[in-house]
Amino acid sequence: MATGLVTVFGGTGFLGRRIVARLLERDLEVRVASRSADAAGLPEGAARRVDLLEADVRDRAAVQAAVTGARAAVNAVGLYVEQGDATFHAVHVEGAKNLALACRQAGVERLLHLSGIGADPASRSPYVSCRGAGEAAVRGAFEDATIFRPSAMFGRDDAFLNALRGIVRRAPVIPLFGSGATRLQPVCVDDFAEAAARVVGEPE
Repeated sequence: MATGLVTVFGGTGFLGRRIVARLLERDLEVRVASRSADAAGLPEGAARRVDLLEADVRDRAAVQAAVTGARAAVNAVGLYVEQGDATFHAVHVEGAKNLALACRQAGVERLLHLSGIGADPASRSPYVSCRGAGEAAVRGAFEDATIFRPSAMFGRDDAFLNALRGIVRRAPVIPLFGSGATRLQPVCVDDFAEAAARVVGEPE
């Protein structure tokens, strides 16, 4: 088991807080970097065991401070709805690049970047194309980064399948996406968090 500080960006989110929990189970030192530095999203008892830091991936200085002294870093920041200057490009491309560059400059050994299934810079979807461009930016700044492309993640408190469940319970007719032939294989968020923690915490 590797030792040393791990910085988790987006560590209070749906996926990030579960990654934090798995890292703590491995007795790793964890720093949680999030826009609000609010411990409310962390697992019960975790707030007392982590270094909580306010850092927006779009802020280069804050990102640099967050990775200083870290052995590994995880980018679990996700934006699904654009609002003002919080755009897909700003977060998933420029923000991802800021984080990867800061990791390289700080001598971070391992970077795990969480992207999305089907990420492709040529996609007509702004979200999917920015995920693809973000991967390229990360690779350009931190060549040995590990990139995960999860499918839709489900869990007790997810915003995806729980919403569908509500529709199924209330609606007499269930709408289908696209032509109705779309195939989707969701992944359990807890399984994904475990895989992420293994990449960061186990050198092999």
